[in-house]
Amino acid sequence: MVVSKVDRLTRSVAFLSRLLEAGVDVRFADLPQIEGATGRFLLQQMVAVAELEAGMISARTKAALAAAKRRGKKLGGNRGVKPTEKMRALSTAARQQRADARAADIGPTIKALQAAGATSLRAIAAKLNEAGIPTPRGNGQWSAVQVQRTLARI
Repeated sequence: MVVSKVDRLTRSVAFLSRLLEAGVDVRFADLPQIEGATGRFLLQQMVAVAELEAGMISARTKAALAAAKRRGKKLGGNRGVKPTEKMRALSTAARQQRADARAADIGPTIKALQAAGATSLRAIAAKLNEAGIPTPRGNGQWSAVQVQRTLARI
């Protein structure tokens, strides 16, 4: 996910505003002598500047997009190669081949777990998670559905 400067500024403004509303005593690390009412005043100024900058960035972005549109530039949508049916078929085949290879790789482990008494899909998933074996995508936890799909590929 791409986070724009405006998004970060907006979140900063909201955070700083909540600090002000809560009446938090502010101390600045680079200006330790400033605290209390002076610190809250400086924080209010920072919020105001951040809000101004976010508004200016938004206005500049909108103006640039409008100018690009007037010049005939197509905005949004596909910016790369539009996949052909052949490309889609090759991509699907490659993904299926990787999934089959992963299933063949993990298959003996699942069979060993079944032989050791893990009979349900949920029990197999729990044992795979306990053993620290990565899921097909390499993240998260094994689920019964993932075990079922892997068994279907073996």
